[in-house]
Amino acid sequence: MPRSAAAAAAATGEPDLAPRGLWVVKLGGSLAHSRYLDRWLSVLAGGSGPVVIVPGGGPFADQVRALQRRRRFDDATAHHMALLAMEQYGRMLAGLQRGLRPAASRAEIARARRAGLAAVWMPTRMVLADPGIAVSWDITSDSLAAWLAGKLRADGLVLVKSLALSGGSVPATVLARKGIVDPAFPAYFARSGAEGWCIDDARHGEMAAALKSGRGPGTQIVAAPGPPTRPPSIAGRPRRANIASRPTPDSTAMMGAAPQWRRRSARRGWPGR
Repeated sequence: MPRSAAAAAAATGEPDLAPRGLWVVKLGGSLAHSRYLDRWLSVLAGGSGPVVIVPGGGPFADQVRALQRRRRFDDATAHHMALLAMEQYGRMLAGLQRGLRPAASRAEIARARRAGLAAVWMPTRMVLADPGIAVSWDITSDSLAAWLAGKLRADGLVLVKSLALSGGSVPATVLARKGIVDPAFPAYFARSGAEGWCIDDARHGEMAAALKSGRGPGTQIVAAPGPPTRPPSIAGRPRRANIASRPTPDSTAMMGAAPQWRRRSARRGWPGR
């Protein structure tokens, strides 16, 4: 991987809180309805490598979107509620698998690791404490996962989606343009210093192998602009996905045989996507 936690700590003079090989794994909210969810939780809690899970918002964030449309409360309130929606989803994940522990701070994440458990990030406290994170429609749990990877000096960042990308690598800017990640993600990812990967939920076996080998699973995300090694294409199934509600011409073209795939989310950019 391009950078170890120890090297980053030496460069900044800060204490090294992350062991070599730390993975930040963002489980999309759409996986709440996936038949593979339990397998993912078993893999991540299996102890093959240090893991911090970043939960999406799933059906909990859907309620925030629906209520804001109906009641018209301000974006700052909705932002806070969406972070709490991520925590609700995260609590659900921890309740489904014994090897997971909710963690709201770097200290709690470290304690979970020492106990041999995978931490499930509860983002509200850390995110609201950072004024640099804008209350914006351009920020979702994908960007927050990249932000956390930078804070923890993680070596690997994995985005688990309910859609598949083909190809060896793809620029983060292309993923943002296609609506697969939010518009702010490329900048957060570039600043994180982590190596990034995107994988669909059916390929949990590749994640298990990655935790043992240290080699990333799925399609590699690259920070620098440029053409992917092969053009990315969505081979996804018609299920809820953490992507924009109205497909752009590019994203429609990527969908191949399913150009009329409808998304549940009516507005883009919530942390809980």
